[in-house]
Amino acid sequence: MKSETTKQLTTLSPDFRFGANWSQDRRLEFIDFRLRWEGKLNRADLTDFFGISVQQASLDLARYMELAPSNLAYDRSQKIYLAADKFAQLFPSSDTSRFLFELLVREFVKDSMLGFSFVGWTPPMEAVPNPGRNFDATVLAAVVRSIRDQTSLRVTYQSMSTPKPSNRTLSPHALAHDGFRWHTRAWCHERKEFRDFTIARFLQAVEVSDVPQIGREGPDKDVAWNTIVKLVLGPHPELPAAKRRVIELDYGMKEGKVEFVCRQAFLFYALRHLRLESESTATPEAQQVVLLNRKQLTKQGLLSSPK
Repeated sequence: MKSETTKQLTTLSPDFRFGANWSQDRRLEFIDFRLRWEGKLNRADLTDFFGISVQQASLDLARYMELAPSNLAYDRSQKIYLAADKFAQLFPSSDTSRFLFELLVREFVKDSMLGFSFVGWTPPMEAVPNPGRNFDATVLAAVVRSIRDQTSLRVTYQSMSTPKPSNRTLSPHALAHDGFRWHTRAWCHERKEFRDFTIARFLQAVEVSDVPQIGREGPDKDVAWNTIVKLVLGPHPELPAAKRRVIELDYGMKEGKVEFVCRQAFLFYALRHLRLESESTATPEAQQVVLLNRKQLTKQGLLSSPK
């Protein structure tokens, strides 16, 4: 059954939900976010963050109370609004993934995020560092412009397969991140196929517009990029029942499995992160999860047959 707050949100006018009054919409999101994650809010939070008057902050809070009257109550002794015990978020931006993502971004980019994040007080936190993947901003800008303008790049690329850099002509159509490195997905005019190219390995990239269009394939022909693959994970069957239950909780599994999707072009990276790119010989405690639909994916030609 839908909560009262959810019912209210679905009955809001299209103008409200899609930003006819974007400034107030943004402030209402802020109220919702702070109540969800800090449990309290006052007018000063709004005036300090948005640079608005106390009167406008009062109007915003009154509007929020109209939309979600059961989400907050005013504490006269503390002179603050407190989130109700049965608070139900009004905006999708108040969900768990947004909050944790903003904590992570703030950890790595520090003050550069402060003007955009609704997060106020933050708990002490740490993240496992990754070695820096530095690349020339000029190169990245050229790649982005090439994608936008549907032009090509002449690049000098250092691959793992050859000792010396090679000159290539690429037609990029997307950016992608494999969890560690940034790539561009591009049509390679030399190999006549779509491939992933690690941007950090571009020694230079020059945008060109005189590349012959004959033989160039557009993004709609990138089958591996456009094919979405469903992965079904389950706890390792050789784990004791109690440990399988722990794994189910970790991954949010229901009835012993969880599903997620990725592009076929990035299937290898997704499985590598989970240590599932091949039939593992690791102990059940080390492996923890298994790919339940491996046989189906192999039959479809998406995975190599185990050796």
